[in-house]
This record gives sequence, structure tokens and C-alpha cells, in this order.
Amino acid sequence: MEVDFIFKIVAIGIIVAALNMVLNRSGREEQAMLTTLAGVIVVLMMLIPQISELFSTVKSLFDL
Repeated sequence: MEVDFIFKIVAIGIIVAALNMVLNRSGREEQAMLTTLAGVIVVLMMLIPQISELFSTVKSLFDL
């Protein structure tokens, strides 16, 4: 896993947190929740290929 990948995840987290705060302060709690959920889904979609690569590496390492 590269450092820039971690920075991308951190950037998404900061943006989602800021949007969540702004939406909560303006009384739009439902949209804030949906924004948070969308951020989690985006990060999970970014992590799925990395997890697949990890399993492939472990599989080849132990000759499974």
C-alpha cells in the first residue's frame, strides 16, 4: 500500500467530516448521514482491490 493511497483516504475523510458538520449545523441531518454513508462506500470501493491483492499475495506466499 502506497502512502498516496492513505492520503487519498484521509482527504476523503476530511471532506466528508467537513460536509457532515456543515449539513448538521444547517439542520439537514438526513443529508449529512447520506454524505457520510457515501464517503464510507467510496473508501470501501477503493479498499476492495487492495484487499484482493492482499489475499492473492497470501495465497501465493503459502502456495494455497
